[in-house]
Amino acid sequence: MVFRGTITDAPDFDPTADAEALYSAMKGIGSDKEAILDLVTSRSNAQRQEIIAAYKSNFGQDLIDDLKYELTGKFERLIVSLMRTPAYHDAKEIHDAITGAGTNERCLIEVLASRNNKQIHDMVAAYKDAYGRDLEEDVIADTSGHFKKMLVVLLQGTRDESGVVDADLVQQDAQDLYAAGEEQWGTDEAKFIMILGNRSVTHLRMVFDEYEKIAEMSIEDSIKNELSGDFERLMLAVVQCIRSVPMFFAKRLYKSMKGLGTADNTLIRIMISRSEIDMLDIRECFRLRYEKSLYNMIKDDTSGDYKRTLLNLCGGDDDLAGEFFPEAAQIAYKMWELSAMTRVQLRPTVRPAPNFDPAADAQALRKAMKGFGTDEDAIIDIVAWRSNAQRQEIRQAFKSLLGRDLMKDLKSELSKNLERLIIGLMLTPAEFDAKMMRKAMEGAGTDEHALIEILVTRSNQEIHAMNAAYQGAYKKSLEDAIQSDTSGHFCRILVSLVQGAREEGLADVERANADAQELADACNADSDDMVMKFMSILCTRSFPHLRKVFQEFVKCSNKDIEQIIKKEMSGDVKNAFYAIVRSVKNQPSYFADRLYKAMKGLGTDDRALIRIMVSRSEIDLFNIRKEFKETHDASLHEFIQVETMIGDTSGDYRKTLLILCGGED
Repeated sequence: MVFRGTITDAPDFDPTADAEALYSAMKGIGSDKEAILDLVTSRSNAQRQEIIAAYKSNFGQDLIDDLKYELTGKFERLIVSLMRTPAYHDAKEIHDAITGAGTNERCLIEVLASRNNKQIHDMVAAYKDAYGRDLEEDVIADTSGHFKKMLVVLLQGTRDESGVVDADLVQQDAQDLYAAGEEQWGTDEAKFIMILGNRSVTHLRMVFDEYEKIAEMSIEDSIKNELSGDFERLMLAVVQCIRSVPMFFAKRLYKSMKGLGTADNTLIRIMISRSEIDMLDIRECFRLRYEKSLYNMIKDDTSGDYKRTLLNLCGGDDDLAGEFFPEAAQIAYKMWELSAMTRVQLRPTVRPAPNFDPAADAQALRKAMKGFGTDEDAIIDIVAWRSNAQRQEIRQAFKSLLGRDLMKDLKSELSKNLERLIIGLMLTPAEFDAKMMRKAMEGAGTDEHALIEILVTRSNQEIHAMNAAYQGAYKKSLEDAIQSDTSGHFCRILVSLVQGAREEGLADVERANADAQELADACNADSDDMVMKFMSILCTRSFPHLRKVFQEFVKCSNKDIEQIIKKEMSGDVKNAFYAIVRSVKNQPSYFADRLYKAMKGLGTDDRALIRIMVSRSEIDLFNIRKEFKETHDASLHEFIQVETMIGDTSGDYRKTLLILCGGED
């Protein structure tokens, strides 16, 4: 195994001198924390064990006990954990995960899914030595069902590590997995456990490729369809580790620092356990998948001596890096291949109400707005629980029965964000999109992100309907409005998108290869020519075709299209192309990211929040919720509750958004 850690053996190592230096750093009043962290993070774990022995020999004291006494908080936890051997560190993490009230299933999953046979055996022995108990028995006592069974299989540390692959067995395993899940009602979990828990990494990678051909979907999507809860999370973690352990840890690190607060235990555990194994690969995978380097993420999310120690373990900033190293290029290629295979079943959160009576709803809304005061709850409970088509019937019934314009009445009775949200729900999708485009361009300043988001994510049919609605409402073409409000290459990109002329077919492999090569060649042209070439392909080809183009781009350039766009372009042009790539790869994930940004930072971007919640509630908001949870390790429901609390004193705005959200994940 080739180690690509950031921590290696220090040259000219003298354990006695180091022990003396640590003793001096902790002597007297206060301790020299910088001296401690600089010394500990510049020695390998094996060298740290020699320092512990030298410290006891020279001073008759336990170094770990002294460190615990002198240091505090997360910094103490991090330094003390660095002083343990990898096996004892893993054993303690597992022990902490299953001791006391509740079980930390995510810790169990992370450790047991990612360790090789030797690491598992060493951890089991360390657990026995440290706690006088059998690790397997403790796991069995603390878990249940198929989740427990798979953990027990992994604890055996018997995965085939020979590297020998039997082509017939690959075919058989792929077929067996398909038969155990997608092909039948119900799932044969035992088959998944047996194959994913025992076969070699090389073998399983080939099984996953075969499985995609048989099932026409990735093994990950099948697991999401067939399994649930902790068992689903465990099996997905095993698959991710089979595909790429560094990518698995990159995702775990990102989640530990995103969402509501930092998961410091996870952050510490990963930074320590991978610092001498594959931290360089994890950094590269992190840069590949997210918009910033691991180094900068840690820098922004932590503080003080704790931050300095983590940054030493991280070992460097990758934001300026260019090409991939070979493994990351393969991972990028595989990610695009999986994206090309994905057949996402789009799921809404708002559906037509049963036993619908538009006349009764119209009367109820009038009653809620008549007299002194407004019954906001009654309005919300009707509007948010009806489909858009049903709301249009209510609008019509309101006018027919009462001779009044429902939209005008709602505007006069409601205010602020609740009014914007309810009115947005009452408009047709085309009217709403047209209004959002208008709002993005009116007044001082332009909301370029809104223009990009709408035009990149709408189908040709939706764009044509929006154009007609814009012309009808504002007596001006949307294209003319865009040309009046934007300029240069960004204007050209938006005008291209607003034509609603994107191809709609499947990928053409030969043409995709040619497109990929053209994009790669354009990277060496001057910036104007590069932008025009990117526009001619990214704004006109179908999404399935572009997935194939981006996959082939990695092969012919050793670069990822996202990284090229971020590195070579700037401003709104960069943002527009980047949005196209993200939407091509995974549109629900793109919207999840937009929602996260709308609620994080200085104040909530309510216009973006309303726009996405309204426009996606009957299309794919359930999928967006799942992507939000997957990426940020916090539910969209939870985020909306917390982030809208300050500006929404009545709670009506928040209540409506939570109904649209459709549930807690």
